[in-house]
Amino acid sequence: MNRPQAIFFDFDGVLLDTEPVHCACWAEMLQTVGLTLSWEYYRDFCIGIDDRDMLRNMAKMADPPRDWESLWALYPAKKRLFQDRLLVPPFEQDLVAMLPDLHREYRTAVVSSSAASEIEPLLIAGGIREHFDTIVGGEMVKCHKPSPEPYLTAAERLAVTHAIVLEDSAAGIASGRAAGFEVVQVRHPKEVAALLREKLPVTGSRALRQSLPT
Repeated sequence: MNRPQAIFFDFDGVLLDTEPVHCACWAEMLQTVGLTLSWEYYRDFCIGIDDRDMLRNMAKMADPPRDWESLWALYPAKKRLFQDRLLVPPFEQDLVAMLPDLHREYRTAVVSSSAASEIEPLLIAGGIREHFDTIVGGEMVKCHKPSPEPYLTAAERLAVTHAIVLEDSAAGIASGRAAGFEVVQVRHPKEVAALLREKLPVTGSRALRQSLPT
């Protein structure tokens, strides 16, 4: 197996446990136009897909059906609400400590269905933006996950052919595999540092050589 040249991170659910916050913000905004978004529906059908696809589906299912673009018009207000609720993003400190060494040895990218304009301020606020070479947001590709385009875009930007992808959603896992990369499934951001230590070759980097938690 070829040594990976890059590590690609999904954002929501991998770097940060933001999905409940996204859901709550969308639910609050959609309620203003008479639509209900439950956590159960969001969890089962919306995680890992582009917000526009989520709204298209909700617009079709509404009674009577809605114009999805009228729902998308709520996005700027949803984005502000989301940023207000995550002024101090709670990144896992074990991963934060690992990122400088990781970035010295591998190219790194955040590849998400969320907009880069939502992701980048959180990386900056968490003090970790400098450890990622690029961000591929949902607004930067024509085809979203589960299409391979997001991960192929990251690979093209960084000029790499071998990468490890960390993903939590079915759509994201399918996207990474379709791009031809090895995918590591993440159940919660708190697992990411340990998964990386387990997966990556042993190197001289102190953070990567630490023992797995017992």
